Amino acid sequence: MGLAAEAFFREVRAAFTGVAERLGLDGPGEEEADRHLAVATYAGAGVRYKVVLGLWAGDVEIHVCRETPSSECKVGIEKLAVAAGVVDRGGAASFGARSVRQLRKSLAGQVRYVELVHPLVSVELMRAAGAREWSRPALR
Repeated sequence: MGLAAEAFFREVRAAFTGVAERLGLDGPGEEEADRHLAVATYAGAGVRYKVVLGLWAGDVEIHVCRETPSSECKVGIEKLAVAAGVVDRGGAASFGARSVRQLRKSLAGQVRYVELVHPLVSVELMRAAGAREWSRPALR
């Protein structure tokens, strides 16, 4: 299965510490982290960043999520960074997580993208990046 969940959460916290503070993001506490799915969520300013470890594929990816009154949008951080124009092209980010060393490298690059796109995130930009979008049931 590769990387242990404990190492994943430790490395995610280390990668996000300064960025979360600068961007005003709240991160998962020990009790909030989903240890069964290896997902850690940071949120702030109406945006959620879900760091997802693919235990079987040995990869890691940050998904950017935003809700509107009628839908929820979700897109990978690299696609969003390309659409925002903060990187020239896709394929520059690393996603490997078969070892702690790969995980650190992947998180460092993807968290840098979070820092660059956070002030620009909007549903319109997410749609331009090819976000998946789900309708939410109307609340009565």
